[in-house]
Amino acid sequence: MLNLHGKVAFVAGAGSVAEGWGNGRATAVLMARQGAKVFGVDYSAEALSGTTAAMEQEAGADWTGWLANMTSTEEVERAVAECLSRYGRIDILVNNVGGSAPGTPVSMSVDEWDGQLDRNLKTAFLGCKHVLPVMERQFAAEGRGGAIVNVSSIASMSFQVDGRVHVAYAASKAGLETLSRATAIAYVKKGIRVNSVVVGMMHTPLVAHRLTQQLGTANAEDLAAKRNALIPMGRMGDAWDVANAVVFLASDEAGYITATQLVVDGGVTAARPGNVDSDAR
Repeated sequence: MLNLHGKVAFVAGAGSVAEGWGNGRATAVLMARQGAKVFGVDYSAEALSGTTAAMEQEAGADWTGWLANMTSTEEVERAVAECLSRYGRIDILVNNVGGSAPGTPVSMSVDEWDGQLDRNLKTAFLGCKHVLPVMERQFAAEGRGGAIVNVSSIASMSFQVDGRVHVAYAASKAGLETLSRATAIAYVKKGIRVNSVVVGMMHTPLVAHRLTQQLGTANAEDLAAKRNALIPMGRMGDAWDVANAVVFLASDEAGYITATQLVVDGGVTAARPGNVDSDAR
């Protein structure tokens, strides 16, 4: 079940901002556990070194860490070329780079808006731009192309109740899901599947780090308790909940699934549509 042996996974955003398990780190490790060779990219050497340390604890893990800024087409192109040099193919692409910043169209600066679209949307566009031709060649030669999974957010379909509006984050994540669907249909005849994991409120190092700063609170436990109370399941998810969903959509077991969104949110959007705190990373 979910056997990834013989597959090469290119995971963008494979580090974590602090000790512990971010979405990208958990996804990279879980893919290695399932037998994939994992080429993990991050812009932070410190974040990437933590994933390397985690991989060293995994018996038999085949892992390469690579520093690159996924907003730069030249750096993405070099990273893809290095992955091909080392492993000869790319079967799975995970676009996991992202992050949010609060602001309305008036309060948010133009630079903040541009940065959010670059981080959350352009990175996935560039990942697809440089990996899709690889998968297309594989399909022409072997009859198997690949799978792309983009990590999105319930911010794409909702807003916050506490006044912390995130217009650029919401817009970029909605764009990411549209990019996923359009790309899926464009490449459906070429053996390439494209799907999104739409993530709800998660207890990850990045979220804890960012929210305590944004809200000016030092009490992370109180913040976590308030967020847990908003969720029908009574708790936030964690990076492994995201990783499990990503690995499923990347696997052959999801071979008949494309152009869709898998919501991983503990029931938030069903119970409180349009009325949730949607920080999802």
